[in-house]
Amino acid sequence: MLAEDLHRMAAHERAQQLQYDHHIIVCSGTACRSANSEAVRQALEQQVQERSQIGVCTVTNGGCRGLCAAGPMVSVEPAGLLYQGVTPADAGAIVDSLGSAPVPHILCDTSAAFFSKQRALVLEFAGNLDPDRIESYLANGGYDTLLKAVTEMTPTQIRDEIVRSGLRGRGGAGYSTGLKWNTVAKAQSAEKYVICNGDEGDPGAFMNRSEMEDYPFRILEGMTIAAYAVGAQQGYIYVRAEYPLAVSRLKGAIRQSEKLGLLGNGIFGTSFNFNVDIRLGAGAFVCGEETALIASVEGKRGNPRPRPPYPAEHGLWGHPTLINNVETFANIVPIIRNGSEWFAGIGTAKSKGTKVFALSGRIQNTGLVEIPMGMTLREIIYDIGGGIPGGRHFKAVQTGGPSGGCITAQHLDLPMDYEALMQVGTFMGSGGMIVMDDSSCMVDVARYFMEFCMTESCGKCIPCRVGTAQMFDLLDKITRGEATLDDLALLEELADMVRNTSLCGLGQGAPNPVRSTLRYFRDEYLSHIVDKVCPAGVCKMQHREEVLP
Repeated sequence: MLAEDLHRMAAHERAQQLQYDHHIIVCSGTACRSANSEAVRQALEQQVQERSQIGVCTVTNGGCRGLCAAGPMVSVEPAGLLYQGVTPADAGAIVDSLGSAPVPHILCDTSAAFFSKQRALVLEFAGNLDPDRIESYLANGGYDTLLKAVTEMTPTQIRDEIVRSGLRGRGGAGYSTGLKWNTVAKAQSAEKYVICNGDEGDPGAFMNRSEMEDYPFRILEGMTIAAYAVGAQQGYIYVRAEYPLAVSRLKGAIRQSEKLGLLGNGIFGTSFNFNVDIRLGAGAFVCGEETALIASVEGKRGNPRPRPPYPAEHGLWGHPTLINNVETFANIVPIIRNGSEWFAGIGTAKSKGTKVFALSGRIQNTGLVEIPMGMTLREIIYDIGGGIPGGRHFKAVQTGGPSGGCITAQHLDLPMDYEALMQVGTFMGSGGMIVMDDSSCMVDVARYFMEFCMTESCGKCIPCRVGTAQMFDLLDKITRGEATLDDLALLEELADMVRNTSLCGLGQGAPNPVRSTLRYFRDEYLSHIVDKVCPAGVCKMQHREEVLP
């Protein structure tokens, strides 16, 4: 495909869409599909046909609108209407209302803080793209940025833009994306690889899954720009087999991009070649660690290895390999399109841009949100999230998944950026945010995450394999009311040992929920141990009178 072909296809698709007066877009993300959005779409198509609106109105699939708690969601364009909690029975009323007053009982207030306080870069199309059709992406500027990159910019210029943007890896560690790209580019090798890490396995995290489902072409475009910038000709997307919709849409996106020459040989008539394949993960949490992921892609058991050497110098099959996660690649297109200064102007001094979070747990508005770095936790929880349901009180929020830590009520005005989170004993992670109210027992929370880490340990190193099991046993003992203060001291000692001697990030981060809850909720541990009482009433333990002599 040449530049004129790209522009001709995009213009044709836009002209096709202008032939219709109304566009009904049904959310087809996993959350809405689980709430029966497929039946809603079929009912809308039937009503359009029965009311002789064919040729006047289209019904298409779209991506996630973010407010998963209110699904299924349906939007009507160009009226800018959004409906929530739609059922098949509402289809007739929606079609009848086209061009007139909206249907009031299912109308969603798009001026609410959930929508107005967000800043969409990664999720900029707000669910209006059809993730199954490349034409929908092209009509909205898709692949224009790749065209600009490979025909107007040198690889060095692209890398310089990423460095100046201040983009940091969105997979958890927050490492400089530009620095990583430069390391791969400077490595001497005839073969280089690009890997998109879609192995999202944190409990309560679904950001990358949604991004792969809704924006598969955006991710491919970002990967292709990265490959051009570092000198790679082969890419892989490593995605969990438990994400069938994401896998299906990524495969479809690769197939359609190859057909148009946007992947393969001689992209846009240049000498640049790039191909992408998908590798399915079997659900091992440890494969989110980059060296374990590489082993899995090579067909080996997903065990981590010591670093250095780092994958940027010695990665897939011994060659330099660029690994970024899904959200990182999704940020590349807007950065190259709008410029590094634009991106660097969003966020804080050291944490640039936006971050996508998955809000879950005890919060009113569960779903997917994208906020500028530096927004306070209070704004996220109470404005965007709608607060704690049932009249209960906020207690803590877990960030960073099983390797993260808790942020408490005293930190509600904490800015959400990399440095601020590290100061309170947690980190950004990939973006999971599990909210807990006063009905949660923090000892039980620590026990839950420790059990997860113990189960997911690959077993390669003794500190993680044995240490997590011992820590879980101690936490379990505390929740049963059978522990002593000596057990608590041993728990803290083990936490320090596992953190400092484990081979990879899974083991090194496994003690974080324990350390965090001990730091802010030690009184709950003491209550379980000394008073034999669970303050939240969650843990089933012996009553105090039963253990007294």
